[in-house]
Amino acid sequence: MRAPTSAHGFTLIEILVAILIFSLIASASTAVLNNVIQASEQSTASIERLQMLQRAMTTMERDLLQAVNRPPRIDGVEENTIVFRGGAGEMDSTHDGVSFVRNGWHNPMWRLPRSNMQGVAYRLNDEQVLERLHTTFVDNDSGVEPKIRPLLTGVTDLNIEFMRSKNARNEISWDETYTNSSVPKGVAVEITTEDFGLIRREFALLDPPVIVSTTNTATGSDSDSPRQNSPTANQGGTE
Repeated sequence: MRAPTSAHGFTLIEILVAILIFSLIASASTAVLNNVIQASEQSTASIERLQMLQRAMTTMERDLLQAVNRPPRIDGVEENTIVFRGGAGEMDSTHDGVSFVRNGWHNPMWRLPRSNMQGVAYRLNDEQVLERLHTTFVDNDSGVEPKIRPLLTGVTDLNIEFMRSKNARNEISWDETYTNSSVPKGVAVEITTEDFGLIRREFALLDPPVIVSTTNTATGSDSDSPRQNSPTANQGGTE
């Protein structure tokens, strides 16, 4: 008759060693996973910031390239002849700002009671947010507040320069301020952010025709028609 054999199992020390090894592997795997998640989140945030910056620049480019020589009525006053304004404090900006009228605002089949032009402006507010301002109508009565659209956050500095002819030889220089009855020859925009640093874009503007505003008495809306520039309107500024 065979003698019964004793059952063999893991000792307490073996179990503790196995638990320790498993804990080390789990800790290392958790650290690697956390690093991958953090890198993915940082990459996603950087891509979103870059896309936001690209949208802001594209919006400014679209507006500036369609700037027209159209003087808006300010607070219902028709004597205004200035079509383009820019410089420090423009539109209550904490840094530089700019305001003008742009063409090409989509109005399908002319069904909306407005023209295809739009008064726009750009400024930097107290919370370091680049803003785009616009009004539904180019000519507004007193007390009409513009609509505000935030474009880019975390902007520490906004610098806008203006290129225009200085003399008969068409010598060009960049000016820090611009107020004139015609659009400048070009605009340079410098945006400084904490993550991207300084970014500069230069836009060459065409010489658009002067736009004459006429009021439709039946609808009360404004319509705009172009006419040829006069020699005075083509001048970029004075000395």
